[in-house]
Amino acid sequence: MKPDTEFLILGGGIAGLATAIALQKIGKDFLVAEASEAFRPVGAGIALAANAMKALSKIGAADAVIPKGSRLADFSIYDDKGKLISKTHAHNPDYGNFTIHRADLHAALLSFLEEKKLLTGKRSKRFVKGPKRYTVFFEDGSEISASHLIVAEGIHSPIRKQLLPDTNPRFAGYTCWRGIADNGQLHIDETFETWGRKGRIGIVPLRNKQIYWFACVNAPHADSDKKNFKKEDILEIFGDFHSSISEVLKATYAPIIWNDILDLPPLSRFAFEDILLIGDAAHATTPNMGQGACMALEDAAVLMACLKKNPSTSTAFLDFEKRRLTRTRQIVIQSWTLGKVAQLENPIGIWLRNFAFRVTPASVNQKQLEKLYNVDLD
Repeated sequence: MKPDTEFLILGGGIAGLATAIALQKIGKDFLVAEASEAFRPVGAGIALAANAMKALSKIGAADAVIPKGSRLADFSIYDDKGKLISKTHAHNPDYGNFTIHRADLHAALLSFLEEKKLLTGKRSKRFVKGPKRYTVFFEDGSEISASHLIVAEGIHSPIRKQLLPDTNPRFAGYTCWRGIADNGQLHIDETFETWGRKGRIGIVPLRNKQIYWFACVNAPHADSDKKNFKKEDILEIFGDFHSSISEVLKATYAPIIWNDILDLPPLSRFAFEDILLIGDAAHATTPNMGQGACMALEDAAVLMACLKKNPSTSTAFLDFEKRRLTRTRQIVIQSWTLGKVAQLENPIGIWLRNFAFRVTPASVNQKQLEKLYNVDLD
């Protein structure tokens, strides 16, 4: 029996949609199976660093995304009194760094794909391997067969759990709220974070007079009280931070999103014959370096290159694994470490951290950024 599709992409988030665009670009047959009843982005604002923009360019989607984003030139870190801790010039002359609302990025990616290629309400349960195809069984009772599976269904992927039963997300030790505020009266044009003993908060200007913000505090895992926090509760925590913080929180108008911060301890493999893990299903990272979506977009571009180079798909998947394991592992570890440093509560530790950041030469920060942005997608 002929498979329903050549490639079945499980998950319709950034990784899944970008990969679908990449497969389409090189003439591959595919279907995207999304767990939700509709293609709805989860989250508020995200950063697309120069490496992500390079990946979008490779798959042919950059021109659709750039008009929806705002260019990011610099990134600053302040203490809770508003004193500068660190400033990094993030300008990249070749591809640029952008901030964008996740919904706008999602819409831009969806615009490249035909509706008949996109299935919703397909939450995977398990797969079975046959002689020449895989069959995926879904919670709605349906099944789809494919020659190759690309697993892009996120950190809680049941298919990854079937392949690697001992892999579990880990809690970073802090929880996070995200929101959108009105920038019409505030006119904030700087992207920055503020670090204090009570937690940290980040401010990211977007297009259309919007601000994306996030606030993180150390907390127990799955603290149900935090889930129901409103902006007044968050103001109570951060109200004595410098004035820009309270102004942004007061201007918040969209529903606040809450979640604990999790990542996936680095895996030893992504490829399993004709099954490939990508995106958060493979290398979910904490958001401290703003690289989660960037890594997902890189995955799509690298996979496209591997499939073009290798006539065998299973060989292409192994090639992808070889090219991606070290880079994604490094970013997961670095982001985890940075989060621990940013969430310090001890006054002496905070003073030492801030002093170290202030005396670090700008050239050091610049070299670290260049290393991050310099990714081989060919």
